[in-house]
Amino acid sequence: MPQNWLRRGLRPAGLLACGIAAGLMIAARPASADDFPSRPITIVVAFPAGGYADSFARILGDRLGARLGQSIVIENRGGAGGNIGAATVAHATPDGYTLLVTTASIAVNETYYKSKTYAAADLKAIAIPAGAPESLCVNPADPAKTLGDLVTSARAKQFDYASPGVGTSSHVAAAYFFKELAKIDPVQVPFQGGAPAVNAVMGGHVRVLVGTLPGYAGQVRAGGLRALAVASEQRVPEFPDVPTYGEGGFPGFVAETWVGVFAPAKVDPAIAQKLNDAINEVVREPATEARLNTLTMQTRVRDLAASEAYFHGEIAKWGKMVKAIGISTE
Repeated sequence: MPQNWLRRGLRPAGLLACGIAAGLMIAARPASADDFPSRPITIVVAFPAGGYADSFARILGDRLGARLGQSIVIENRGGAGGNIGAATVAHATPDGYTLLVTTASIAVNETYYKSKTYAAADLKAIAIPAGAPESLCVNPADPAKTLGDLVTSARAKQFDYASPGVGTSSHVAAAYFFKELAKIDPVQVPFQGGAPAVNAVMGGHVRVLVGTLPGYAGQVRAGGLRALAVASEQRVPEFPDVPTYGEGGFPGFVAETWVGVFAPAKVDPAIAQKLNDAINEVVREPATEARLNTLTMQTRVRDLAASEAYFHGEIAKWGKMVKAIGISTE
């Protein structure tokens, strides 16, 4: 038996201890991007099952798992306008195995909430691959046929509008438009979610509905609601007859409720890149794009740098709107 270890003063037991320690050090090292993913990935959805973000997460998760060769577990953690789910991921181990799917609400919340248990800087935007514009609808029996008609009528008589809740992106976008651009002062009627707001307008109890188009696309298609405008740069392909706010006389007003994937801020850049590449591959698939288009979500491919830049730009844009309408909460 070689005696080198004896010359170094190591006994067999000491040699064994060194070997165990070395093994533990190797095991403690974080997995490299080359090994990622080696186990299931959890996607925390910051809203309840069945909604806009949840639908996206399940479509993405199905294909992303196939791309990465691992199962994707969807975990809904709704509450506090998306803050509970966001905080869960912000404070998770930054190994790429816990991701967040949320909406533009996270950009709104950075200004709207005075205190919360995380900050936008605690999260890294991996991809922001889909979105849909805010929109404005009325009951089909309403005399207003255009956005201009509605604004003009408000100068003679104040109207009310249904929103999916105070501080939601839909409320913020609508209140900013009414106050800063249209210079009118309608009364908000907030509801606990989009469905009751839709029912209120369809039932004739509230005049105007504001919200993200996918939330009631079916009712618009069926004629239960009349869409007057979408807050996008161009018309939505699935609704070519609905003009933009710009066409309605208010150029430059763009407000999109996007959906994105985030990781803890300290995630390995190589793992973040691998996730971004895989997500972009998924949204490029014709079948995936068709499924998202059915939900009136428009897809976009952004690399890591573009995703981060867009996210921080959205924080600034929504923050400006929140401050302009003067709302906040603890």
